[in-house]
Amino acid sequence: METKLVKVDIDNPEKDILTEAAEILRNGGLVAFPTETVYGLGANGLDEAACRRIYEAKGRPSDNPLILTIGDLDGLYPIVKCVTEDAKKIIDAFWPGPITLVLPKADCVPSAVTGGLDTVAVRYPSNKIARELIKTAGIPVAAPSANSSGKPSPTRASHVDFDLNGKIEMIIDGGACDWGLESTILDVSGEKPVLLRPGAVTQEMIEEVVGKIDVDPAVYSKPSADIVPKAPGMKYKHYSPLANVILVSGSGDNVIETINRKVKEDIKKGMKVGVMATTQTKDRYDEGEVLVVGDRDKPETIGANLFKILRKFDFIGVDVVYSEVFDEDGEGAAIMNRLNKAAGFNCIKC
Repeated sequence: METKLVKVDIDNPEKDILTEAAEILRNGGLVAFPTETVYGLGANGLDEAACRRIYEAKGRPSDNPLILTIGDLDGLYPIVKCVTEDAKKIIDAFWPGPITLVLPKADCVPSAVTGGLDTVAVRYPSNKIARELIKTAGIPVAAPSANSSGKPSPTRASHVDFDLNGKIEMIIDGGACDWGLESTILDVSGEKPVLLRPGAVTQEMIEEVVGKIDVDPAVYSKPSADIVPKAPGMKYKHYSPLANVILVSGSGDNVIETINRKVKEDIKKGMKVGVMATTQTKDRYDEGEVLVVGDRDKPETIGANLFKILRKFDFIGVDVVYSEVFDEDGEGAAIMNRLNKAAGFNCIKC
């Protein structure tokens, strides 16, 4: 299959390109497109066969649910059985934007979208290209991240092209994604909201709107093998480069000394080693391929660059990556959730 790569204007997306992409979606094809978080891999969310093509293209486990994206609020009501009071509050506060809501699904939503669950995850993105494409298609669009399953999510069209060229019909290039980490996922299908995945809309921001919420244990700890995931990324090792990722936690000086020691040991073994540093620490590492993920005092820069840097280590061809860890307050919760998943919760404490 030949994959068509087309660049569009993020502020004024060309209608002819969106019309062509929408037709592909309506006919059961796959189109990757940008959102404000990461690039999504779109299919007709009401077409069971089209949704199964997503799993095939990504190599994604079939029990890992998809997210349905909508182009306006009117698109929500046909695909859910009800909208809870907490959901209404979150919608008023944060939609369109980088938060996904889990709600009871309508009968029209195929099991390929939900992993067999009676709930469905729904997002209304703020990215103009995404919204206009979905509205042009006139259908809810199933859109997990447009990467090979388990690998770092794509924040640029080139990442999608690297993973999925020849497996999908079209890639819409709308430039780099703003946030760089996938959306927050909040289960609002029950009596009390439950955070399933942290993101740009933080736990603190949510609790200002709906009060105290619960947090699923899989957010911060390795899930059990028998977990039934209610949202993407809960069960499986995720966001990982080809290299083995090892986190190092402790006081600042101890972390740097430990990473420098481990790098030297691994190089002596003939390994090519990467170090994920910050602007504050980049000059304190003696050896290895040192890449700067962002500014520790500006966590949004780390979120925007995390997947790009993990992918860059793949391009460099390192065998192992050592990374500092970050505070889990606010946006840091999403960063550490992704880093822990990338490392398979492999962390050296010093």
